[in-house]
Amino acid sequence: MNTLARWGKFNLVGVIGVVVQLGSLAVLNRVVPGHYLVASAIALELTLLHNFVWHVHYTWRERRERTTLLGQCVRFHLSNGMVSLAGNLALMKVLVAGARLPLLPANGIAILCCSLVNFCLGETWVFGAKRLQPKAG
Repeated sequence: MNTLARWGKFNLVGVIGVVVQLGSLAVLNRVVPGHYLVASAIALELTLLHNFVWHVHYTWRERRERTTLLGQCVRFHLSNGMVSLAGNLALMKVLVAGARLPLLPANGIAILCCSLVNFCLGETWVFGAKRLQPKAG
């Protein structure tokens, strides 16, 4: 599959993930008001799990057999998860506490900022093409 088509699939999953994240954040913010960073982190983890499942079965489905599902999940969390977590929490602090933006628009901006980095990591490392092993002597 070419990179542009995969980028489109990645963004489709991402749009659905945004709905999951913002919906989760809105619910969590009502349940535990005032703790927007904790609510943001929980909403992000729910979204990471959602997006991982869709990326395995849709975005990078032809690469599913190249490594263990657990290995891909670990790499997804170490890359996309850490970029999203660090990026979201840092940007949420700046945008909500510093710039006084409303919670959900601030989170939407944070998501967009992390998107391109996450695609590149998914394409090259998490679901990257399997490297050929040199043949033994």
